[in-house]
Amino acid sequence: MDDNTFWQLIDACRPAGPDPDGHGLAAALTDRLGKGPVYAVVGFAEQLSWALYRLDRREYGEALSGDGFLYTRAAVVAAGRAEYEDVLRDPRRFTPYADGLVWAEALLYVPDDAYEHLTGEEWHRRTRYSFESYSNAAGWADAR
Repeated sequence: MDDNTFWQLIDACRPAGPDPDGHGLAAALTDRLGKGPVYAVVGFAEQLSWALYRLDRREYGEALSGDGFLYTRAAVVAAGRAEYEDVLRDPRRFTPYADGLVWAEALLYVPDDAYEHLTGEEWHRRTRYSFESYSNAAGWADAR
């Protein structure tokens, strides 16, 4: 799955109304990806981890707990490509997500749930990039 396809899928599955915890988006994505093929689930997982990894930087998460930072980054992704790219360009745009503790934890489980739906097996996955908080060493390096 390429970057454009990933963001088109996010946009196509995002509910029209409020979705404060991301469960509506997660359910729609899981349903769509759960219809297969497996490589689409793998591609989605890779793109999601890359998007979250890119937001794993000191200027966004210095004051947040590890889990809070991860779930807040997921909320930025859930907001769609335009908002995500705006946040990457201007870290101050991350503040409303962090201040309001807008979380989208459910988005993180979409690949696992879709894979299990397709195969009947639990997915012990690894992605190229870790989305865990503070895993982007370059993003947390001291600016000198």
